[in-house]
Amino acid sequence: MLFDSFDLISALATLAACLVSMALLVAVSQQLWQLRWTATRDKNCKLPMPKGSMGFPFIGETCHWLLQGSGFHASRRQKYGNVFKTHLLGRPLIRVTGAENVRKVLMGEHTLVTVDWPQSTSTLLGPNSLANSIGDIHRKRRKVFAKVFSHEALESYLPKIQQVIQESLRVWSSNPEPINVYRESQRLSFTMAVRVLLGFRVSEEEMRHQFSTFQDFVNNLFSLPIDLPFSGYRKGIRARDTLQKSIEKAIREKPLCSQGKDYSDALDVLMESAKENGAELSMQELKESTIELIFAAFATTASASTSLIMALLRHPQVLERLREELRGRGLLHNGCLCPEQELRLDTIISLKYLDCVIKEVLRLYTPVSGAYRTAMQTFELDGVQIPKGWSVMYSIRDTHDTAAVFKDVEAFDPDRFSQERSEDKEGRFHYLPFGGGVRSCLGKQLATLFLRILAIELASTSRFELATRQFPRVVTVPVVHPVDGLKVKFYGLDSNQNEILAKSDELLGATV
Repeated sequence: MLFDSFDLISALATLAACLVSMALLVAVSQQLWQLRWTATRDKNCKLPMPKGSMGFPFIGETCHWLLQGSGFHASRRQKYGNVFKTHLLGRPLIRVTGAENVRKVLMGEHTLVTVDWPQSTSTLLGPNSLANSIGDIHRKRRKVFAKVFSHEALESYLPKIQQVIQESLRVWSSNPEPINVYRESQRLSFTMAVRVLLGFRVSEEEMRHQFSTFQDFVNNLFSLPIDLPFSGYRKGIRARDTLQKSIEKAIREKPLCSQGKDYSDALDVLMESAKENGAELSMQELKESTIELIFAAFATTASASTSLIMALLRHPQVLERLREELRGRGLLHNGCLCPEQELRLDTIISLKYLDCVIKEVLRLYTPVSGAYRTAMQTFELDGVQIPKGWSVMYSIRDTHDTAAVFKDVEAFDPDRFSQERSEDKEGRFHYLPFGGGVRSCLGKQLATLFLRILAIELASTSRFELATRQFPRVVTVPVVHPVDGLKVKFYGLDSNQNEILAKSDELLGATV
């Protein structure tokens, strides 16, 4: 018995020694990891490096970021300030918040900084994508892409976008069960991109398959660049290759499928613009450009669409004011869109309150966290040095959240963008949902047009109610979305504002 006790004590002592040794090893390795990156400071600059933590060797603070979402950045910003260093997705990073700091980064494109995406993002989007191009190549490609989002092009897309949205709302309303708004908004955005922007004619079955594949692609855009059989990175590569194969087939079949088509889609405009600028695109460039177009119309638009619906549910008075504006412009009669009043781009743009609502959705629920750059030379920012070669991420969402120009920053208040208040006009870089500088989002007019049409259709053809007792928590990784996708029951309305489907016996949550 005595020997058994000694054996137990010995085993516990050995275990304790192992745990202490492991703890010491982790602590020492973390310290060495921190020193490894501190040593990269520019010795010719007297300013200190930004404060911050580099986390654990190799993985850095990636796990903390994935688990905490926006709380990760908020806690680091509170502890270290508006400019802090960290290590995410396999590389060191300096995160920048605040209008003045962001302004310096954006206005320093090609002189202080250049574009730099995480390795996984860069590889999956491809070397020929607009996002990865730099210098003169970027300027030329941006000029080619600009025509895709011109006023004339948007006017031609408008009826088709409205048709896709109307069809989706009818499907949502015909479902006897609540829908997952975020998932269905992704499906809606993908359908719009494939059928309206690209003009591809694919079956419903193929559309579902491509949608699933594209989700795999998007979900792994920001992954650790570890190319192993079961890694997210490898899954993203497989999804990209599958998409490119399908896209090449669709592009080659496009001339046959375009017979009798009454409008030019974005891919038509892109190819025509490339020829006009003496830069006819190769098949590989077309495939990468096509995926980039779908991506631009997919992730952020689906996020913003979901946020729009959630905001209208939370604030029914906003929805009623939208209806009043539509009635005042003769677009809404007896609660429905007037069939003889065709929606025109200029008419939609002239709806001032609608514009304020969309701007406030994009301010409070900014889909994209920020964008990446690399320091081309050492420069000063907020009293610290940004060493040459370091990655810099300027934060859009955090800048919105901390901007002093916005009164009651956490409140949903569309009137802050009204002509009388114009809070966003007090500083150029306090409000930048689509980025800024020479790399501001080219598709911002298309994105806001889509959201405006969706809001108009929601206000005129649907009644919808929250299907849960409380609004869900919102997470921010990879983009802003409700943790449960937002469960909502939709009801279609006829010309007399009567529900097309029977009303559920039990009503839960908010109703508008």
